[in-house]
Amino acid sequence: MTKYVAFLHGINDIGRHQVNMDDLKSHFETLGFGNVVTYGQNGNVLFEAEEAEYDSFQAQIESYLDNELGFKVPTIVRRFRDIQNIVADNPFDNVKASETSKWYVTFLSGTPANEVKGSFGVYSNDSEYARIGQREIYIYAANYTKTHFSNSYIERKLGCTATTRNWATVNKLLEQ
Repeated sequence: MTKYVAFLHGINDIGRHQVNMDDLKSHFETLGFGNVVTYGQNGNVLFEAEEAEYDSFQAQIESYLDNELGFKVPTIVRRFRDIQNIVADNPFDNVKASETSKWYVTFLSGTPANEVKGSFGVYSNDSEYARIGQREIYIYAANYTKTHFSNSYIERKLGCTATTRNWATVNKLLEQ
């Protein structure tokens, strides 16, 4: 069995698409996933499953949750080891530890085309900068609520679903 993390986009946002984490855990168990653990309230789900089925997880989870919850829940699934690599490959490791509250990772549903990545690849201004990886974007933002790099902006520019987690959450998932 391989360990995975599912990042659900758009649940438990202020006043909309409320999902209880115990219910979410039950949904994943009903799908046949093992050792299901939720972390936080914004849709981080760790689970185990067979590696051979990896490519079908995203569509399987989205379809099931759409039927059960009555609304679409875009989902991005990564192998646990991919999250470990994302943390290890942090391009902002020169930023002071006291600044980690300003680090974010945006997970992408697919790999953007090279021509799109090239125009987006490295961006910076006085208060934020970003580096695009394979299927993730590392963001440093002084104030994420005012960042240039909202999920909707990234989705428009790169043509794939995006969901963002802060650096602390990404690291806490590795402790689960």
